[in-house]
Amino acid sequence: MADEQRPQVIGRVGALLRAIAGHEPVGSSTSDLARATSLARPTVHRLLTSLADEGLVDRDPKTGRWSLGPELYLLGSLAAGRYDITDLARDVLRDLARETGESAFLSARRGDETVCLASEEGSFPLRSHVLHVGIRLPLGVASAGLVILSHLSDRDIDEYLSRTDLTAGWGPDHTRQAVEERIAATRLAGYSTNPALLVEGSWGMGAAVFDHRDAPAWALSITGVESRFREDRRPELGELLLRQAHRLTQLLRQRPRRSG
Repeated sequence: MADEQRPQVIGRVGALLRAIAGHEPVGSSTSDLARATSLARPTVHRLLTSLADEGLVDRDPKTGRWSLGPELYLLGSLAAGRYDITDLARDVLRDLARETGESAFLSARRGDETVCLASEEGSFPLRSHVLHVGIRLPLGVASAGLVILSHLSDRDIDEYLSRTDLTAGWGPDHTRQAVEERIAATRLAGYSTNPALLVEGSWGMGAAVFDHRDAPAWALSITGVESRFREDRRPELGELLLRQAHRLTQLLRQRPRRSG
């Protein structure tokens, strides 16, 4: 393989693995993955076959659907000590769900996206099902992605929005001007609000969690039906989110940092 082709192949493999992860645990067909990655089906099949040989993906012999493989589990378990914060977040999520009655979520920034790592169901019987563990969304989309983007520097925000067209995948409510207006509102309040921009009647709110460099690396969020996010209740929910996000930030800073 020519040296100039290697980065392209690595990018395609990364896109494939993320697409497969987004459809766990039901698995994905080869055609599904070709559409999700905008790659030709023969190319996708060739890459998947090579990944399966390395144990990085697995194929169900009955359904033909692809899932993440056992080697990724082993690699992930070794990396968990450095990157996984769900052990510290469990009590925080549980308390947030109990205090608000809404479903609570932990998301992490991964480049230009957020990925949902953990969740805790609330006590209110009506729930929003927009978020789930494993889902990836661009920065600026949904409450977690919006609050993380809002806490980046003006330069980073401008650079991201200059090269990203969110309207293509998320509709006219995600123009640059609309996102910038929501960023300004988020910075003013300290927390973000997603007023049913993804699914009608499904609202969300988020607060940033910071790493040891004071970078917004994670977000706590809550989601629920619109009637639970009345204007008079949102400040109370925002304060609860900020309190628990600060708590998790402090827990992370107290955890011994691993070297290397």
